[in-house]
Amino acid sequence: QVQLVESGGGLVQAGGSLRLSCSASGRALSPYSMGWFRQYPGKEREFVAAISWNDVARYYGDSMKGRFTISRDNAKNTVYLQMNNLQAEDTAIYYCATTLKAYGNPSVAKGDYDYWGQGTQVTVSS
Repeated sequence: QVQLVESGGGLVQAGGSLRLSCSASGRALSPYSMGWFRQYPGKEREFVAAISWNDVARYYGDSMKGRFTISRDNAKNTVYLQMNNLQAEDTAIYYCATTLKAYGNPSVAKGDYDYWGQGTQVTVSS
């Protein structure tokens, strides 16, 4: 059983930065694509970013392009989300996720992910 644990959330002023981490236990992340999603209260989870197992492909949601960067360190079994120039609309709970399918392409669809972390709150004050 895979367990994902997010960390690094918190309160930041508009224009500031945060780096989220997602650490895994129970299996190695290296053969699997990883994704980050976020959720506003009462809304569906929204795609933020995804990275392929071999770091060849990285995808971002439209409003994140140029501000967010997804990366991975397979030696540490950890995926990161660097968020710069944060705005009030980035306030949400952020979740990382992984799939059961090894060596596949990263997906922007939350239904393609099988394991999820518990989420970390990001709050941006304006």
